[in-house]
Amino acid sequence: MRARLFASAILCAVAIALTTTVGADKSVPLAAPKPLNQKGFPADLYSWVIPADNPQTPAKVELGRKLFFDDRLSADGTVSCDQCHSPAKGFTDQLPASMGIHHAFGQRNAPTVLNALFNTLQFWDGRAPTLEKQIEGPTINPVEMGNKSLDDVVAKVKGISEYQQSFQTVFNGAITMDNIEKAIAAYERTQIAFDTPFDRFMAGDHNAISASARRGWSLFNGKGRCMTCHGWNPTQPLFTDNRFHNIGVSAHKADFVPLARKALVLITQGGGGSQQLDQLAIQTDMSGLGRFLVTKQVHDIGGFRTMGLRNLLVTQPYFHDGSQQTLWDVLDHYNKGGVPNPYLDGGLLPLGLSEAEENDLVALLATLTSPEYASASNEELEKQRARAKTDRPQRDEAAAMAKSGLGPGFKGPFGDMTPPQDEEDPALLGGD
Repeated sequence: MRARLFASAILCAVAIALTTTVGADKSVPLAAPKPLNQKGFPADLYSWVIPADNPQTPAKVELGRKLFFDDRLSADGTVSCDQCHSPAKGFTDQLPASMGIHHAFGQRNAPTVLNALFNTLQFWDGRAPTLEKQIEGPTINPVEMGNKSLDDVVAKVKGISEYQQSFQTVFNGAITMDNIEKAIAAYERTQIAFDTPFDRFMAGDHNAISASARRGWSLFNGKGRCMTCHGWNPTQPLFTDNRFHNIGVSAHKADFVPLARKALVLITQGGGGSQQLDQLAIQTDMSGLGRFLVTKQVHDIGGFRTMGLRNLLVTQPYFHDGSQQTLWDVLDHYNKGGVPNPYLDGGLLPLGLSEAEENDLVALLATLTSPEYASASNEELEKQRARAKTDRPQRDEAAAMAKSGLGPGFKGPFGDMTPPQDEEDPALLGGD
């Protein structure tokens, strides 16, 4: 309790400071540190994820905020962290793949910073172990911030006079890459997002979500099989198993076997260091190999991290390549059992969801929106709903009902289908 009160005091102090010091940030108060007294906030888990060697302090968080929004840290002075992680867009850029310096695009969708402190590994493929180490890759990737080396990043910060006093206060004057990373990570750890209608429902407020969303919650835990990877419980309320799965997204456009062989040769020749892995993931057609680039294990080919489900209606488009525009597209993908490939996760199979059931699941997902994003979320939901009425590229009712397979050569019944949904009162799955 004492630790939680201390952390709350830190966030309050920083938030007050930001109201007077943040003029250039694009999305105050969305850029400000968030309070810990949110419904559904996992206080016990939070106490575990703050590193012992990088405790939160108001001065450090404020320094990290300045660095996060500073374009001068990029090679050409045009790109800061918030270009790909804008507070107004749920700390993403809402693009299929992110744009860096010189208007260059990478191969991956920008993950949200919201609740990223709870990730066991960072990036879609888990190639960075911590928020601190995650910061290194983008700063020196040629299509992101474009610096030649980490030393160049340090030199840039040392050359900005306004940072001298800040680093003196926080780190006793030491401007190093390690301390730059610690400051930015400290700011990113203040971006927590809970307090949703769903959190109030699970706390016992039956009327916090609609009847459609309650049916969606029943489907989520039953016929839809969503809880297999996106489970929820009071101590781990992030809707992710923090594992890596091949769900067939890359199979739309990747021939995994020759790509994997090519990647192994390049990694062997290049030493497989973090910078090489970052460039293979962001700049090449081997991006679709996912976790395999990190582990070089066959079972990880095409595997990507299970992302959490909170605030999905401000962090669109979806999947590691941003290939799906709406939540209905995502559900259609899962409903047909993904896209068959030799490495498809064994847990994927046709779901047999009806249109009404998909609508109920979307209603549930919409309840996972934090209050600061409610207006933007409602607007996006209506846009997606309108699009879903006429544009459903992933929809395949025959495959969803297990009447046919996907792709050339698949005919007739294809695998098992999940059983029909029980008529269980979905409210019983709530928090009361």
